[in-house]
Amino acid sequence: MAADSLLKNKHLLWRAGFGIGIHQIDDLKNKSIKTLLAELLKEDNFSEVTYDTPDLDSAADYMNSTAPAEKKKEMQRLNREQNNELNLNFLNTIVNSKEQMREKMAFFWHGHFASRVVNPKFNKQLLNTLRKNALGNFKDLLFEVSQSPAMLNFLNNQQNKKDHPNENFAREVMELFTMGRGNYSEKDVREGARAFTGWSYDKEGNFRERKNLHDEGSKTFLGKTGNFDGNDVLNIILEQKATAQFITTKIYKFFVNEKVDQDIVNTLSANFYNSGYDIKKLMTEIFSSTWFYDQKNIGNRIKSPVELMAGMMRILPMHIQNPENLIVYQKLLGQMLLYPPNVAGWPNGKAWIDSSTLMVRLQIPQIWSGLRPLEYSPRQDDDIDMGMKSRETAFNKSFKNPNITIDWERIEKLFTNKNCEDYLLQNTQSLDMNSVRNFSDKSIKMNVINLMSTPEYQLS
Repeated sequence: MAADSLLKNKHLLWRAGFGIGIHQIDDLKNKSIKTLLAELLKEDNFSEVTYDTPDLDSAADYMNSTAPAEKKKEMQRLNREQNNELNLNFLNTIVNSKEQMREKMAFFWHGHFASRVVNPKFNKQLLNTLRKNALGNFKDLLFEVSQSPAMLNFLNNQQNKKDHPNENFAREVMELFTMGRGNYSEKDVREGARAFTGWSYDKEGNFRERKNLHDEGSKTFLGKTGNFDGNDVLNIILEQKATAQFITTKIYKFFVNEKVDQDIVNTLSANFYNSGYDIKKLMTEIFSSTWFYDQKNIGNRIKSPVELMAGMMRILPMHIQNPENLIVYQKLLGQMLLYPPNVAGWPNGKAWIDSSTLMVRLQIPQIWSGLRPLEYSPRQDDDIDMGMKSRETAFNKSFKNPNITIDWERIEKLFTNKNCEDYLLQNTQSLDMNSVRNFSDKSIKMNVINLMSTPEYQLS
């Protein structure tokens, strides 16, 4: 029974969080799912993820077209530094927060409400909106995200003015954030865009409805007619059962299985809709259901790069001297926090693995343990490098050695009289444990490193 409960508990920790924390190893076998779920759902007082460098007061003035070049350069450097700090502080929260489910949900929403802007202040604001509402109400989350400067900027809504509507924002809100394709017409996009005219923000990052830019005319949207504004449109979208269905399906694919069980999703979706979009209730229903723990749902998900790194950082007690290297690993593996490839977010599943990312993934345990150097450098892609090319040479020198110290003594103590694979892998059926042991020198350290270097460790 203990082995069975260990498997289920590990499954829950990987899906509702970022894997087993080192402090959870000892009593994991004996915990009931109910107790573990309650721990995962417990929310403390909310604290923001932020960056440590102070904002420049006149940042907005620096970026105007008349600012001297060196001032602009300084501003770009500061933006990059603050975005990097925000990235690392978010990663640190993901790894160390007791509120694992809040951070896992925030991580999910930050791929769902994907935005990519240069302004670190706007990024910080959006990230904390996602974290604060991660397990709250989807209506609140949708409204706050839709009124955030990061999203309004990213989807060009400040260019959306009466007589000159810009449809980008209205389209993405329906296609990617709420209902999904096929549930609205091109006319709904046009009429929705008219309703969002005038939605903007000031340079401080406060939402502003600019009445003089708003189209006051009558609009027909999803079968309703009236003098709608953006709030009305969002409310009409939330009245559509298609919205609950779309969000529930996406959550099921991310947290349970990419192959959708339609009957289960229909039930979850109806309950989500009837609860008035209570996210915590939906997640509790998923993680409390017996079907969630079916064998077919365990160990079938390819970990995203951030999940892979965070999982290792949670179970190996490590001190990282050059944490900025972790951004390089995110780039190498193709998932840089707060920097999705486009408005659709990251593709999941097999999209994470190609020949170059798989090699890096399998070698990270050895590189981080100091057993081999990193022989890869980030793809030359200035879009992702965000102007880091000039620093590439300095960068290469520093990240060849991430300067990580792992407390192997603590690991040795913890895993004495335990099978490491029981704690590190979700699915050991396909693994030939003899060959793993033949590779190691019988020490727990080498056993852990070798297990983390297997294809099986890529799955959660």
